Amino acid sequence: MKKNIAIIMGGYSSEYKISLNSGQVVYETLDTTKYNAYRIHIFKAKWVYVDDNDMEFPVDKNDFSILLNHEKITFDCVFNAIHGSPGEDGFMQGYFKLLNIPQTSCDMYQAGLTFNKRDCLSVLKPYGIKTAESFYINLGDTINEDAIIAKVGLPCFVKANKAGSSFGISKVHKKEDLQQAINIAFKEDDEIIIESFLDGIEVSVGVITFKGKTTVLPITEIVSENDFFDYEAKYLGKSQEITPARLTKAQEEKVSTLAKNVYEILKMKGFSRSEYIFKDDEPHLLEINTIPGLTRESILPQQAAAANIALSVLFDNAIEEALK
Repeated sequence: MKKNIAIIMGGYSSEYKISLNSGQVVYETLDTTKYNAYRIHIFKAKWVYVDDNDMEFPVDKNDFSILLNHEKITFDCVFNAIHGSPGEDGFMQGYFKLLNIPQTSCDMYQAGLTFNKRDCLSVLKPYGIKTAESFYINLGDTINEDAIIAKVGLPCFVKANKAGSSFGISKVHKKEDLQQAINIAFKEDDEIIIESFLDGIEVSVGVITFKGKTTVLPITEIVSENDFFDYEAKYLGKSQEITPARLTKAQEEKVSTLAKNVYEILKMKGFSRSEYIFKDDEPHLLEINTIPGLTRESILPQQAAAANIALSVLFDNAIEEALK
């Protein structure tokens, strides 16, 4: 008997359009002989099932069900394709845990922790995970530009603490540009992390649970045409994404081992994609994404293809792991 799969997409953040693209690819790719797939759009104003004619049907939030032709449809599993809140920060994970519905991403605590860049880096530091020098600011704090520069130097990166897809991030070269960068970051979040610039090879490492085992996918090297790997570089073709990355065997082993360790230290499940920069030949962790892009052009699917894992197999495995 075919299983009913809800593919949740959209979300409450600036990343909602990217999420809709990811969710649509999952919808088009899932094996129709095994699954009945349903596109569920999650927005602040509405949670709706969207059929192939773009007709919308409300979701009953009490049990996450829909009513079609007077028949109640419930779901065997949820495929989480929401980038940002509420799909990547733990809210949906907690909701589905309460309803006892399996879902494909990591658990609630891991989602909340990894979505908060500052907290995640703090948890990993005792394990010897190298990171950039950082300075934290909350909305309402007095901005001491000299203290910031003394700690992290110039150039530096100003980031929204809880945001993805490079929304709210700026690279600052001059002291007089710092306040504007802080203002941009505060549009995305009320917490900011300011980090030192690491000059080196940037790589993205996909780590997933595949057939019951923690699996590191072929590594991607990021070469941005812009000043850094910003939104244009990620989504508008302003970068080269080279898979496998042009690393030495020693570099590849270092960052693969590190990424696998991070995944297992944090007790992750499902998909993850972590970003690293090599400084003095040592990989430094930038951040971890637990709902990475899933379009055909996205990095994780590129890495899966390099590992000879078809998208249909990648998505089917995510559901099978969730259902275990």
